[in-house]
Amino acid sequence: MEKSEIHNIDVSVDSAFIEADERQNKFVFAYTVTIHNTGLVPARLMTRHWIITDSNGKTQEVKGEGVVGEQPYLRPGEAFQYTSGTMLETPVGTMQGSYQMVSDDGTKFDAEINPFTLAAPRTLH
Repeated sequence: MEKSEIHNIDVSVDSAFIEADERQNKFVFAYTVTIHNTGLVPARLMTRHWIITDSNGKTQEVKGEGVVGEQPYLRPGEAFQYTSGTMLETPVGTMQGSYQMVSDDGTKFDAEINPFTLAAPRTLH
């Protein structure tokens, strides 16, 4: 059996534009993350690492314990969903990163968060 089948977390993200103050160069976005344990052993999300980049190339790195004040424990087949937000200086940007997980068998592994776009309405064609 492949290791990836034993320890596997799927992450999907939906993003939404919330509001803009263009005079202040502030664009607010929300994102809803679904973390689904598709592996064979329970695992706990310990930490997060986000890389947030605006269309000027300015990058913010965010690291911390858990998500929204929690360190969700996911048995095989279980999912955890949360909504959070970020602010950019441009109307378009991207986010990507990873969650650092530890399974019941003691294995530490990363759940990758594929890049996704943050975009204000009428900014992308």
